[in-house]
This record gives sequence, C-alpha cells and structure tokens, in this order.
Amino acid sequence: MKSDLKSRFRHLVIIVVLAAICGFGIHQVRTQLAIAKIDNTYEQLKLFASVLDLVERNYVEEVSPQKLIYGAINGMLTSLDPHSSFMKPDDFKELQVETKGKFTGIGIEITIKDGVLTVVSPIEGTPAYKAGIQANDKILKINGKSTKNMSLLDAVKLLRGPKGTEVTISIFRSGWNELKDIKLIRDVIPIRSVKSKLLEPGFGYVRISNFQRNTTDELEKALDSLEKKDRLRGLVMDLRNNPGGLLDQAVKVADEFLDSGLIVYTDGRIEDQKMKFTARPNGHEYDFPIVVLVNGGSASASEIVAGALQDHHRAVILGTQTFGKGSVQTIIPLEDGAAVRLTTALYYTPSGRSIQAKGITPDIIVPFEPPKKQKEKENGFPFIKEKDLEGHLENKSEKNDKKESKKEEIKPDEQLEKDNQLREALRILKAWEIFSKMQEHGLKKAAGGS
Repeated sequence: MKSDLKSRFRHLVIIVVLAAICGFGIHQVRTQLAIAKIDNTYEQLKLFASVLDLVERNYVEEVSPQKLIYGAINGMLTSLDPHSSFMKPDDFKELQVETKGKFTGIGIEITIKDGVLTVVSPIEGTPAYKAGIQANDKILKINGKSTKNMSLLDAVKLLRGPKGTEVTISIFRSGWNELKDIKLIRDVIPIRSVKSKLLEPGFGYVRISNFQRNTTDELEKALDSLEKKDRLRGLVMDLRNNPGGLLDQAVKVADEFLDSGLIVYTDGRIEDQKMKFTARPNGHEYDFPIVVLVNGGSASASEIVAGALQDHHRAVILGTQTFGKGSVQTIIPLEDGAAVRLTTALYYTPSGRSIQAKGITPDIIVPFEPPKKQKEKENGFPFIKEKDLEGHLENKSEKNDKKESKKEEIKPDEQLEKDNQLREALRILKAWEIFSKMQEHGLKKAAGGS
C-alpha cells in the first residue's frame, strides 16, 4: 500500500516538474518569437531608412522628408485594404466636415474595388444623381487624369471644388463598349437625409439617403408627420443607393423599430474593437409591418439596418443584393493634425452573419426594371367594361361613399408608376394586412366569436 502511494507521489512529482519545464519552455519559445519579430521589424526599418536616405541624396530633385514619410505611410496603409488610408491635416479636416457641415462636390460615395475607383452610390438630389451615375460605375479618369493607383482621398480632392465649377469624369459601365465622358457642375451637397410621403392612405414611405448626424431626429419627425396624416398600417423604408455614414445613427434607426436584442456587433483583434450594440425600449410603439428596399448601392450603415431588421423578423427585405461593405474604420488622430484611417474590425448582424464582401441577401429578390407602358388588352383590343357602355346605371353607393369620406385625398404617386420595386413593396404591405385580418378572424371563429 505504502509502495503504491510512494509510486503515485513520484509520478505526481515527475508530472509537476515536466509541466514546469514545459511552461518554462513555452515561455522561452514565446520570448524568442517576440525577439525574432522585433529583430525582423528592425531589419525592415533599416531597409526603409536606407531607401529614404538613397532617395534624399540621389533623386533628380530635392524632396522634403515630410513628403517622403507621408508617401511611405500612405503606401503602407493603402496596401492593406481599400478603406485604410493616411490623411494629411487638410484631409482630416475635410473628413470632419462631411458628417456635420456643408461641402461642395458632385455627390457620390466612392471606393476602390478590384483596384478600380468605383461608385458605391450617388447621393440623391446631387449633380451625379441627376446625371444618371449608378452604383458600380467605374471612374477611370477625372478631368482626363487616370485614376489608376489613385488613392480615395486624392480622388475626392479632384472631385470636390467650388460651387459652379466643372469636372469631367470618364466612366465605364457593365454592358458598355467604351468610356463615356460626363461633365458635372459642382454644387452644395445636401445634408438632409430623410424624405417622406404617403403612397396611399395608411401606407407611408421614408427614404434615407445617407446616415448623418441628424438622421434619427429627421426620421422621427417624418414618422410623426405621416402618423398625423393617417394612422400608418404599413411602411416602406427605402435604403437603395444609401452609401452609409455614421454607425451610431444606423444603430439608432434600427432601434426605432426594435425594443430589445442585438442590433450589430463588431469583432477585431483587440478587445476595444469588440463591441455590441443592443436595442432598448424607446417609447415608440411602431407595430406596423415594414418593407425595406435595398440594392447594390446600399452599403455599410444601410446594410447594418437591413440586417438587424431582417434577423429580428421585423421587416421584409426586398430588392437586390447589397454592396457588402462590412468593415469598421477607426480614425486615429496624429500629433501634427494628420490622422490614420485604419480598418480595425468587421460588422456582424445579430445572427452572426458577416456583411463583408457579401452584403445582405433580400428575402424577396426583385430586380429594378424600367417602366413599361401597359394597357389592358384582349386579342389586341382594349377591355370594355360596364362603365364604358352608353346608358349604364350609376353606382349610388359609390357616390355616397365619396360624400361621406372626410379623409384628405392623396393623388396617385408618380414614383409608383416608374418604380416596380416600390410597387411590389406596397403590394406586400397590403397583402400582409389582408392575411393578418384573415388570421385574426380565424382565431375569433375558433374561440367561438363572431
């Protein structure tokens, strides 16, 4: 018995010693790896310093050290992904203006896609929008200057300028055989991001063109205004060609229609980049059904809203696949007034779906089709109805209904005639209401009600 205990004790001591040795060994390996990494970094920095010195002493013209360092930093960041970049002091100030003040330009959101300057979407009401610029258009030249290897910030600088000045962009679109030059007159880009109207009595429409500082306040005012006109029984939220904007506004917009649960979360390498944003009761009781319209120009913040409402089964998403911009950029100011825009995390929808390079897949895919003039015909001739017959009897109840109706008449919406996706969204809301009434009637009948 004692020999067994001694044997077990010896085994235990051996295990503890081996564990200690292994632990020490692992620590040493980690230390050696860290030292090796530092040594490698040091060697690369020596290489960089050598090239810097080489350029300063031998380049055909004298170049300031700041220009060389700024260029090196910019090259390092742009080699990571299309959204990481270096901002000089003036660039950083310009970025700050975008989300809170007026700026002049042509009104497009751009990115680098497959190495090419690409339109994410035009901003509604701007020169680019009016000229017919579309999502995924490739901008190959700006004022005759090639955009190959051009950074986003440099492209933005060329596109912006004083109001009333002209800029020419050369674009290529899928299906075209050649480049097309489009002349645009720069203008003040509107900051108002929400528009609203009634499509039909009880069915509202809100268009969010981008997510700026006042977007949620504008949305609340728009919904209140629609509710005052006629109690909403359904809502279409249009996020098509919405390039995104401020994350906190996207979260607040989704929160308007959710009382609890996750809205979006981010995941990165460090703990500070792992964030969760949840919905909270906000006093609004919006119980009407929602259809959200999206397309290839819906990106970033608009994809967060669509993904959250889709995962919580709070809205039907209709349209085409979204852009797929699911990365988080953190702006890190530097000492000299410059800043680094660095991709630090990825966005995920409440169910854990990554938006990056995939986007949001609509519940109902409906491609946008140009309006077609259609007439009711049978065998090549227009339909003839009872009311078209000479001497037909009038419908007296219809006359009485018109007299008794006190609601404000809403003219037929012109957009509905041209926009097949919007028409489909309205049809779904109406069908939703009909099926809800049928279900309610069925439950009453099952319970013995009338």
